Amino acid sequence: MPTTDVHNHVLPTEVIDLLNAEPAYGVSITEGEWRGVHHVPFKVVPEFYDADTKLSRLDDLGIDVAIISPPPVLFFYEKDADTAAEFCAVNNEGSAKFAARNPDRLRWLANLPMQNPDRAVDAYRSAVAAGCRGAALGTSIAGVRLDEPQFERFWAVAAEVGLPVLFHPAFNEPHAALASWYLQNVIGNLLETTVAVERLICAGVLTRHPDLRLVLLHGGGMLPYQMGRLRHAHTVRPELADAPIDLAAVLPRLYFDTITHDRLALQFLAQQVGERNVVLGTDMPFDMAPADPMGELRAAFAPDTLRRVSEENPQRLYGGTTTSLGSIPS
Repeated sequence: MPTTDVHNHVLPTEVIDLLNAEPAYGVSITEGEWRGVHHVPFKVVPEFYDADTKLSRLDDLGIDVAIISPPPVLFFYEKDADTAAEFCAVNNEGSAKFAARNPDRLRWLANLPMQNPDRAVDAYRSAVAAGCRGAALGTSIAGVRLDEPQFERFWAVAAEVGLPVLFHPAFNEPHAALASWYLQNVIGNLLETTVAVERLICAGVLTRHPDLRLVLLHGGGMLPYQMGRLRHAHTVRPELADAPIDLAAVLPRLYFDTITHDRLALQFLAQQVGERNVVLGTDMPFDMAPADPMGELRAAFAPDTLRRVSEENPQRLYGGTTTSLGSIPS
């Protein structure tokens, strides 16, 4: 089976051209650098927008397949629904063209206008028809949490489609203590993922939709390491008395990427959530990506576990055929 990276980002040229042409987005990408909202400036290296460079980099890392997705800077959840839907359509078309450069090695996830769940359902329907392998969502929709009732129809559709939903931290709640030393990313991203997924669990979203599968990034935030605290709180706190918390039932549908930057943490992750639920992720080409992701896996895992994490588990998630559009609820 091919080694597969489930967490790999692209900025299609169609998106770069749109952002540079339309001042309303508040973004400029000039001289190879992103400047704009939701992120500190970063280098827009060719791997973001050139498929051949992406494939060459995968070769260098010993990775066969990448599941490409929009980075959170492309979510634009704060925009009006029409603007967001138009942007997502351009983003998805660009991602499809990027993946078409080598469809055996590149597969894409849809960007959706989640600020309007009905528009998001329509966009997901179109993206599935165009060949996406799932959706990429932020953990917060301009401050609104995805466990809120207005998203219930979207989750029903996502479960019915049957493709995995990648859950990327965006955008972290302001925290004064995280403003320095890039801690908004180093700590904030992990906290944001933890908040989002535990809210989905407590609100019963995963219980109501047993076919829903989520891919959690950066090792799943703090969830794998603090599940015991949630279990304990459920037994002693009245606020959680009616929450349908059954982690044994939920965990098999949560997948955790390998970005822990620590061998012991990675080994614990596999022990805690099960080898079957850990998948290779890199976060390429951002600078927080591990320099040698396959080397980190080889240092942490025996060959059989390495094969499951880098080949079998991602293939089970993303290697099959997409669901017929006829089964997507209207």
